[in-house]
Amino acid sequence: MCLAIPGKIETISGEDPLTRMGRVNFGGVVKEASLAYVPEAQVGEYVIVHAGFALSKVDESEAQKVFGYLRQMQELADLEEGAP
Repeated sequence: MCLAIPGKIETISGEDPLTRMGRVNFGGVVKEASLAYVPEAQVGEYVIVHAGFALSKVDESEAQKVFGYLRQMQELADLEEGAP
C-alpha cells in the first residue's frame, strides 16, 4: 500500500512548470517535491505528495485531519511494539 501525505509549501524554486520544485513541510519534516502536477500551487498552500510529486492541492483543515490520523496511528504502533 502506498500513502500520499499532505504538506505545506514553504518555498518554491524554478520558473519552468515542468521543473518547478517546492520545499514542503510534513508536520516538521521538510522535503523537496516536484510541483509539476500542481502549477497553480503557491507558498503557504497544502498539497498531497506521493513519491516526491505533489499530486493535488488540499485545504488546511483536511491536511490537519490527516496529521491527526497519522499521530494516532503512531500511537497505535507504539502500543503494538510494547505488546507481549
